[in-house]
Amino acid sequence: MVLEPAVASLVLVAFLAGLVLAAVVLWLLARRWRQQAHAAGAASRDAQVATLNAQREADAQRIEELAARLQRSERDVDAATQRQRAAAEEASAQRAQAEQLAGQLDAAQRAREAAQSRLLELTREHAALQAGAREQAQAAADKLALLEQAEQRLRESFQNLANRILDSSNERFREQSSQQLGGLLEPLKLQLKEFRETVHATHASEQRERGALSQEIQALRELNQRISQDAVNLTRALKGDSQVQGAWGELVLERVLEASGLQAGREYDTQASYADGEGGRQRPDVIVHLPEGKDIVIDSKVSLVAWERLVAATDEDARRIALADHVASLRRHIDGLSARNYRELDGLRTLDFVLLFVPVEAAFIEAVRADERLYSHALGKNISLVSPSTLLATLRTVAHLWRIERRNLRAEEIARRAALLHDNFALLVEELGAIGSQLDKAQRAHASALRRLTEGGKGSVLLQVRSLAEIAPVRKELRTDLLDADDPAPPDAAADPPDGQD
Repeated sequence: MVLEPAVASLVLVAFLAGLVLAAVVLWLLARRWRQQAHAAGAASRDAQVATLNAQREADAQRIEELAARLQRSERDVDAATQRQRAAAEEASAQRAQAEQLAGQLDAAQRAREAAQSRLLELTREHAALQAGAREQAQAAADKLALLEQAEQRLRESFQNLANRILDSSNERFREQSSQQLGGLLEPLKLQLKEFRETVHATHASEQRERGALSQEIQALRELNQRISQDAVNLTRALKGDSQVQGAWGELVLERVLEASGLQAGREYDTQASYADGEGGRQRPDVIVHLPEGKDIVIDSKVSLVAWERLVAATDEDARRIALADHVASLRRHIDGLSARNYRELDGLRTLDFVLLFVPVEAAFIEAVRADERLYSHALGKNISLVSPSTLLATLRTVAHLWRIERRNLRAEEIARRAALLHDNFALLVEELGAIGSQLDKAQRAHASALRRLTEGGKGSVLLQVRSLAEIAPVRKELRTDLLDADDPAPPDAAADPPDGQD
């Protein structure tokens, strides 16, 4: 059987101690022998003394050697003891790490269950949004069909009106009215074209938004998986460093903002600085803009030191203490955030509440589960606690509100253009009526002028001018249609003198 190093060292020490004890006994016996020899005789004593001295020197030298070996053995024993202690400490650290990993796995599983539940809710919301989008698309298609029918009726009305106007005038007035009508109809055609393009763009935008919903759901699923993985990696990365915690929380918040569909610099701003009215400045983490000029403040500076201790705790007492510290830390942060009073900042149009972002889903769930009044306490101070999944749902709702707002703006623009189209059409009808009146007046003036040329029979102006061609040759003949328009005078009128003659 092979002995352990520590046991072998102890056996060696015991052996050396026995040798020392034997040497001491021998020395005592030698001393006794010297006394006896002294009593027996001086000569015999001297011989014995010499012998014993020699033996004593030899024993002393042996004792020194044994003492040196004993010191070496003690050093070996100390080294073996230190190695044994280091091995025990390493085994204890490995057991603690295994228990910590087990706690992290449990927290990650809970976070994954929460994410799956939220994904199911978002799937139902996606189905509802798809149904609403289909209804809006059908309504837009119906509106487009009505607009096309109205355009066709307007085109036919304009064509009929133009035909009636052109058929009732001569060639010169026909060309003039065509040019005027073209000048009037061209802006109307452009407005109808812009109106049709706006309706088509609105319909296409709704189709793109509806098609992007499935991609957003897939992105949400991937984000929830990343959040679960981040919950597992949190305790490995933070280890109580507040700066690292802040950077990690901002990173998770940035991922949620990117997945929400909001655009930085347009629907939200980060690290914007505002004056607080007391000469200082405050810098909220994120400002989310809402339609109608409202804002939402998001704060992500939550301390998770107690949460890290909770995950790493190895017994129930330590977990209970760490959980109480975690809830107390959240309460302190809620109270401190409420005292900042973001509503008083110059240029910030925030709502009555602030979103307090907890970047770890499991930390949020455990805190609310441990203290049922924590959420109501936060709401009483106009603060709403949100986790990555609930914040993502909130931001997706904000993005949907912006889409509705942009759709409403497009609808208002369509209505504005429709009203402008109606007004221009009314003006066109008035101008067409004025043109018709002018054409009728011109036609009456034309007929009156022709009558003046042909009235008077043979003494009419037309015949008198024609008779001038008989006096001297002319280069251009009168129009035959004017000559044909000259009606012959009645027989009894031939004897009447011309106008102005007695």
